[in-house]
Amino acid sequence: MEQIRIKDEFIKLGQAMKLAGAVDEGFEAKAAVQEGLVQVNGETDTRRGRKLYPGDTFTYQSKSYEIVH
Repeated sequence: MEQIRIKDEFIKLGQAMKLAGAVDEGFEAKAAVQEGLVQVNGETDTRRGRKLYPGDTFTYQSKSYEIVH
């Protein structure tokens, strides 16, 4: 599982996907999330603006990422 290090209290899902390199552009993140292709903490989430906090995980295209401080 790849770790995504953040400085703030949280990061939005779309931003985390870009930071992780899972997508290149915001519109790609938006489409993937809205199509139900992203799981947050093991459950499908269709909210691109979902706030992720340290300890949260998301999975996209069989790769998992963990948010850490």
